[in-house]
Amino acid sequence: MRILLPPSETKHPGGDGAPLDLAALSFPDLTPARDALIDALVVLSTDLPRARAAIGTPPSKDHEVTQNTLLRSNPTMPALDRYTGVLFDALGAGTMTKIQRARAEARLVITSATFGMVGAADPIPTYRFSQGSRLPLLGTPESFWRSRLDGVLGDPDELILDLRSGAYAAFARVPHAVPSRVLTEAADGSRSIVSHFSKHAKGVLARALSTSRAELGDRAAVLRVARTAGLRVEPWGRKGIQVIT
Repeated sequence: MRILLPPSETKHPGGDGAPLDLAALSFPDLTPARDALIDALVVLSTDLPRARAAIGTPPSKDHEVTQNTLLRSNPTMPALDRYTGVLFDALGAGTMTKIQRARAEARLVITSATFGMVGAADPIPTYRFSQGSRLPLLGTPESFWRSRLDGVLGDPDELILDLRSGAYAAFARVPHAVPSRVLTEAADGSRSIVSHFSKHAKGVLARALSTSRAELGDRAAVLRVARTAGLRVEPWGRKGIQVIT
């Protein structure tokens, strides 16, 4: 099973891993594209006024943009530890046992504006570049990665649960994936999507599924494990699932 996650704009700084080695990342066929994008991002980030406009950051985030110029030399840490924020806090990598961590590293895949897709254990540096950015000549991350990521997760026999936000789902089409959504139920029974609760619920769901000992080969197994973890989940459409908070 693979579980697709979005990245987070917020990241833990530093790290104690060796500098970035693109060839060591998952999905090595993406190495030339990663190389080209990083070269463009490094050049852009040396010009802070231009970078602010292209990346969409205020001057208060200049220190984060400057880290882009050191993408090839800064220390790294596993992607699962690098990203922070509501979803990754709920995922709670720091509280996993060694066995749980190994399962999570084998199952979790994170979409990235800079790297395309990375495995949870892939060592990456900190950076500031998101789906709303635009690189001179290369365009938006979505337009850059869309054709390059198609087919990366193309095994139709592998169960894939898509927990990405709409913006990052647009990076790569995975037609055979199990789609998901999170709805918040009000006292009157009406349901709506609330971003904060959605991110938290997806993190809790990702933890339950990525660390489970169960064989997860179909939607029924996903629903069963999620319910055992205390989540309120339902089938959604022909093959999707929805979490109710």
